[in-house]
Amino acid sequence: MAERIVLNTDIRKGTINRNIYGHFAEHLGRCIYEGIWVGEDSPIPNTKGIRNDVVEALKEMKIPVLRWPGGCFADEYHWKDGIGPSEERKRMINTHWGGAVENNHFGTHEFMRLCAMLECEPYINGNVGSGTVQEMSEWVEYLTFNGVSPMAELRQKNGQEEAWSVAYFGVGNENWGCGGNMRPEYYADLYRQYQTYVRNYGDNKIHRIACGANSDDYNWTEVLMREATRFMDSLTLHYYTLPTSDWTNKGAATGYGTDEYFNTLKKALFMDELVTRHSVIMDKYDPDKRVGLIVDEWGTWYDVEPGTNPGFLYQQNTIRDALVAGLTLNIFHKHSDRVRMANIAQTVNVLQAVILTEGEKMLLTPTYHVFNMYKIHQDAELLDLTVDSPLYSYEGVEIPEVSASASVTAEGVIHVSLCNLNHAAPAVLPLELRGLAGQSAAVSGTTLAGSSIDAHNTFGQPEAVVPQPFTAFQLEGDTLTVELPPMSVTVLAITPGA
Repeated sequence: MAERIVLNTDIRKGTINRNIYGHFAEHLGRCIYEGIWVGEDSPIPNTKGIRNDVVEALKEMKIPVLRWPGGCFADEYHWKDGIGPSEERKRMINTHWGGAVENNHFGTHEFMRLCAMLECEPYINGNVGSGTVQEMSEWVEYLTFNGVSPMAELRQKNGQEEAWSVAYFGVGNENWGCGGNMRPEYYADLYRQYQTYVRNYGDNKIHRIACGANSDDYNWTEVLMREATRFMDSLTLHYYTLPTSDWTNKGAATGYGTDEYFNTLKKALFMDELVTRHSVIMDKYDPDKRVGLIVDEWGTWYDVEPGTNPGFLYQQNTIRDALVAGLTLNIFHKHSDRVRMANIAQTVNVLQAVILTEGEKMLLTPTYHVFNMYKIHQDAELLDLTVDSPLYSYEGVEIPEVSASASVTAEGVIHVSLCNLNHAAPAVLPLELRGLAGQSAAVSGTTLAGSSIDAHNTFGQPEAVVPQPFTAFQLEGDTLTVELPPMSVTVLAITPGA
């Protein structure tokens, strides 16, 4: 079969939900404290304690939804500790992540203010593991009820007169592990109980999210769908990409060889199989696809940077991570009939972060640039696309060299996102544009490529890996031939009739 990409510009396959481009900010390491929250007295420019530079960068990326406060932290978080005058809030030890002392200065009001500043939807994760039904129910009431009640009065006492709008609420997190080490049957019953009291107040309609599976635990999905489908709006899935598959020796974020580079991309491609197989189980109980699949934790996970707190999960971010982001987002596009949201882990200074900070300094990672380049896919219509890719081989193992996806905006502009995974060679492919009915087209492009296998940005060189104009293409008739640089993520804009 000839190596090529066929794009049917006149076949639309549904909307790519903007929430696929969501993010996750946990009380972990320097994600919240320093990364997002610096306090009103900080010399770092801020608005009511929230860093201005980070907000500006996230707004530029058009972050659509933000998940908080965890993660494992969610199932030890008691929300009433994080409201009221900051100097009166309880301090606590973050037992999951590095034994850090939490002063609870960043709580419900601060998170909702952050979401308002970002113009994004809040996604709040409730505490099932160590919390109670009453605690979760009262949090929803505090957030969303405008009538007369103890929680509404408490919110007003704390300075928020009107209720907030909260669309997304998760009932527990990783309850198969850090959220309680539960069996799926037990959690399914608990979920049914807890979600009953996650009420809709007034015009606020909550999208109830059940804790789903860890990676390829298909039995968990089977049990949850069998026992609780009618009580949920979405089910989650968590999957992290490790180069080595060894949680005690995950591999370095930089300075790695071709073997770890290749294995990381191979393991990232496993997301397609995961989503496919979990979706098949969901189809069995929900053939109309009412229930969404939310991949609310995904990304790369390496050994921490030398000299940093192991519990803070701080890692560098290279062109390899950019490729993981690009190909994973392409996979989510492909499954947009079922995948309604995804939240990369994590927003700032933790795991596959889009932003790193060091005191007052901030840099944008290669992963940030991919999200910024891909934002044009948000709420666009997925187009039918077939990739007959060359193979990328290493030590007898083969994976597709090119990952691709395409969509069309409401204005009719077609965008094609292309990842060349090959670290050593460009990928030259013809892209057949079908369905344009002889129209001419204007083409432009942007590419993000690495000069080395672990190219990354540092505070000394914050623009070592940044997007550049892409011109290595030639349009003849309805065939667009592209030459993708090695280790690159490219987005093409095709405007028919121009």
